[in-house]
Amino acid sequence: MQQIRSQVTERDGLFELEAGTDVLDSPRYNHDMAPTKVHERTWNKWHITALWIGMSICVPTYTLGGVLTAYFGLSVGEALLAILFANLIVLIPLTLNAFAGTKYGIPFPVLLRSSFGILGSNVPCLIRALVACGWFGIQTMFGGLAIHLFLGSIFDGWKSLGGTGEVIGFMVFWALNLWVVLRGAESIKWLETLSAPLLVAVGIGLLVWAMPNVSMTELLAIPPKRPEGASVVSYFAAGLTAMVGFWATLSLNIPDFSRYAKSQKDQILGQIFGLPLTMFLFAALGVVMTAASVKLVGVTVSDPVSLIGHIQSPVWVAVAMALIIIATLSTNTAANIVSPTNDFQNIAPKVINRTKAVLLTGLVGLLLMGHELLKKLGWIVSEVSLETVYSNWLLGYSSLLGPIAGIMVVDYFLIKKQQLDLAGLYRDDVYPAWNWFGFIAFGVPVVLTLLSLGSDAFSWFYSYGWFTGSALGGVIYYGLCSMRTSPSVAKSSV
Repeated sequence: MQQIRSQVTERDGLFELEAGTDVLDSPRYNHDMAPTKVHERTWNKWHITALWIGMSICVPTYTLGGVLTAYFGLSVGEALLAILFANLIVLIPLTLNAFAGTKYGIPFPVLLRSSFGILGSNVPCLIRALVACGWFGIQTMFGGLAIHLFLGSIFDGWKSLGGTGEVIGFMVFWALNLWVVLRGAESIKWLETLSAPLLVAVGIGLLVWAMPNVSMTELLAIPPKRPEGASVVSYFAAGLTAMVGFWATLSLNIPDFSRYAKSQKDQILGQIFGLPLTMFLFAALGVVMTAASVKLVGVTVSDPVSLIGHIQSPVWVAVAMALIIIATLSTNTAANIVSPTNDFQNIAPKVINRTKAVLLTGLVGLLLMGHELLKKLGWIVSEVSLETVYSNWLLGYSSLLGPIAGIMVVDYFLIKKQQLDLAGLYRDDVYPAWNWFGFIAFGVPVVLTLLSLGSDAFSWFYSYGWFTGSALGGVIYYGLCSMRTSPSVAKSSV
């Protein structure tokens, strides 16, 4: 006989929900959104390290150095330092927001119910989901190009397809991504663990290939593309903000993965081992490879897929493209599909299951890339480049997501004191439907960011958007909650 009231038990600091009919019959619950059982939390520090290596080694990371030098006016050395510092900084919200996922086994949307309300959580969830779907489309474009070049290295006739071949590659890679995620978290864990050593090997191989053709001394001596005599501080800070924005999304939805961690120690060490150094080294590799590309293939090429496509040996092109396909697949499935899949389910868990949510994520990502796909088919002509789109996104969306990160950290650590009503997060009778304090704390920084776009005096508020947004959002939320006469119930058991 099914128990009526849910029970929460604790084992070595990890909480587990034994759901009763009060939760099972709730419209806020389904099996995929349920807290993981302790025995399901099987990811150790090396699995989490592999997760970050798999997510960090990707085409956009490779091009970050070029983005910072071309769009943010930094020298090569300054760009690499900005990438390293940004990833050390982003470790802070990543690690802090992962705590609740590990302790309670809950995904990102469920954790948001504490700070934005049971229904209100859907607003930041959908903001996060839209950004993830956009990145899913961008990464799928790179993966599709790799498939096109892979097939072109094997079948001569395939090369003649041109843009049409790239679109076919896009659709094949699109379907492959959805298939991996539909197989569940263990499939992603297996993919990341398998791909991590392969990707490190690819990076080393590319470096060995490139180093004889580039002078590091000359590369570091290239003057930055900013007005002569201009202070480096504002340019560096803007580039730093953009690089923090690169993983601003994961700093929010890291509970989607930390809910599978064996312990807090595992999630902390895994992230420290896997993120900063991998991002720095692969971005540095991108800078070196781009500089060496003139001697290697005769023209400057800023992305690895196109660069390897210039190699004359079909065998090496096929091998390299196969590895790039694995790299992009490991990044895309973990970083860009898992989160919107959970976010879309949060809207109506009883109606939208994981399969429907994965397909919805794929559809939105496909629609967002429709413009680029039509260009490749030759059906429309446009000057808007994919690189411009994602380089501009880095700064813009970090400004939007910063306040959410600040609110989440303050809510869990300062307001709720790391104590959540686990069963109450899946019902309608403990937490409010809409937590207006969360929306005020989110809305104020966003409005100020938009206003700062039209003001030279306050343009810094936008340029440093993630920092200003997360700090102001957290402070406002703490202030509003401190004035509350009767704090929300925040118990660790029912």
